[in-house]
Amino acid sequence: MSSEEEFFDAVTGFDSDHSSGDFSEANQRVSGMIDLDTSRSSRIGKVGERPPQENGIQKHRTALPAPMFTRSDFSVWSILKKCIGLELSKITMPIAFNEPLSFLQRITEYMEHVHLIHKAARQAQPLQRMQSVAAFAVSAVASQWERTGKPFNPLLGETYELTREDLGFRFISEQVSHHPPVSAFYSEGLSRDFVFHGSIYPKLRFWGKSVEAEPRGTITLELLKHKEAYTWTNPTCCVHNVIIGKLWIEQYGTVEILNHRTGDKCVLHFKSCGLFGKELHKVEGHIQDKNKKKLFLIYGKWTEGLWGIDPGLCGPLQTQEKRGDPGDPVRKGRPDEARETGGSDVADDVPDVQETVQVIPGSKLLWRINARPPNSAQMYNFTSFAVSLNELEKGMEKTLPPTDCRLRPDIRSMENGNMDLASQEKERLEEKQREARRERAKEETEWQMRWFCQGTNPYTGAPDWLYTGGYFERDFSGCPDIY
Repeated sequence: MSSEEEFFDAVTGFDSDHSSGDFSEANQRVSGMIDLDTSRSSRIGKVGERPPQENGIQKHRTALPAPMFTRSDFSVWSILKKCIGLELSKITMPIAFNEPLSFLQRITEYMEHVHLIHKAARQAQPLQRMQSVAAFAVSAVASQWERTGKPFNPLLGETYELTREDLGFRFISEQVSHHPPVSAFYSEGLSRDFVFHGSIYPKLRFWGKSVEAEPRGTITLELLKHKEAYTWTNPTCCVHNVIIGKLWIEQYGTVEILNHRTGDKCVLHFKSCGLFGKELHKVEGHIQDKNKKKLFLIYGKWTEGLWGIDPGLCGPLQTQEKRGDPGDPVRKGRPDEARETGGSDVADDVPDVQETVQVIPGSKLLWRINARPPNSAQMYNFTSFAVSLNELEKGMEKTLPPTDCRLRPDIRSMENGNMDLASQEKERLEEKQREARRERAKEETEWQMRWFCQGTNPYTGAPDWLYTGGYFERDFSGCPDIY
């Protein structure tokens, strides 16, 4: 096997430090700006053409078929000790460190708090809409709390759809590139109030005792009635103690949400835990107008909830924000740099249980996290929303394309508790993907995406993957055989 094939075999779903980020797998180009048609016929379709409610599921399950598999028998250090400072695209992890979801399904968890988008679409004033959009951006990462399992890397051409009439949206995603790995998604409100889309290709690095996922890719939300578009990028996520000790997660970095119509901006600082863990999970920021005048202050925790207050009513918070979060330069470069001198056999201390957010009198509640199900710890710390993502009831496969994650045998086997079969199926699927790549190279053919095309984000001007339409017409005759 060539070194290139070995590289692809070990791809983890995240791109390399040395990658240009120019979507090298797929060379289809779309010149200029793509018009995102907002007509009912192309986006929503006729009511009679919709698939059965919630993909055929009337009542969602509340538990997985089998409990989480123990990871205590595996030595992560034996795998990672030679990889300190490298990105993880050349490392194959045992399946025991996965969770039974594809990364495409993990992306869908953005929609757990979709009611915040619906709320934004109903609000009359731009400041109110930005408050709800900011709350949605924070809520999108809330499901990662205590989620230390790694989602399965999507196969090239893999897809996932979710229709939730009870929540008022439908969602489609596709793995559009293998190197660098890129996942594209598109969602729309069933009442034509929003469109939500983007492409994600985070970069994953191992830093001795922690794994850091730096986000790449722009997220775009369009509120159709108001003719507004908002764009932002997610914060960095770090999992500590991957070698020894109790795993714990933090998010850090600055997220800027821009309203491209009004020029308003929301700046959110996701705080790193600090030396004594006092800042763990905290989020602080503000909304400003196009002249940089602060209109509203925001504070809270991404693991708990988010509040806001008028600047004139909150001197202490404004002073604290001025001290700011300078981007956490040390942590952004190497999360364990300040503590690594003790060696990788010493765990990072888990911060003490933090006090709940102290709500300032006069504050407005913007969002509160949903409670986890009581059996969450035995189900990979899934939320109730995440538990439902891979359920497959009899007959559903007739309405889904053959590329849907629910039909992927390695994930299904892991969910059912058969780890040996899951590992065998994972190896088989990876070999099938390599063989398909070799055949394309031999025939000098390029991979053709089905539901997305490479183009330019009409609001940022940056490269992006845009939904081409047609998925919900349900003609899946040309889908590839990837399983």
